[in-house]
Amino acid sequence: MLENYIPMALMMIVALVFGVIMANMSKWVGPKRPTKEKLSTYESGMQPIGTTKERVSIKYYLVGMLFIIFDIELIFLYPWAVTYDKIGAFALTQMFLFIGLLFIAYIYVVKKGALEWD
Repeated sequence: MLENYIPMALMMIVALVFGVIMANMSKWVGPKRPTKEKLSTYESGMQPIGTTKERVSIKYYLVGMLFIIFDIELIFLYPWAVTYDKIGAFALTQMFLFIGLLFIAYIYVVKKGALEWD
């Protein structure tokens, strides 16, 4: 009974070892010539302002999460649009309900001021 799991365990061990090796390959094999310029903070050609350990406003993360949430929910519209002619009136009603709920959620977010930068 236990011998049935040996191939699966072996595959997991090989995958783990391969992942660790590939993740560290550039450290082990790559060139190691650090200079002051290479170790400095890169700011798209601009002079860095402050340190890289500064705290970022929570609004930045909130806007990012809201973008991801609304973006993922809008992905549900694509399969509906592709099969629109085959799904019928019931699915059309459900999609309008979904879009309405999405719009209500967007209005809620705007009313709460989550998209305003202070």
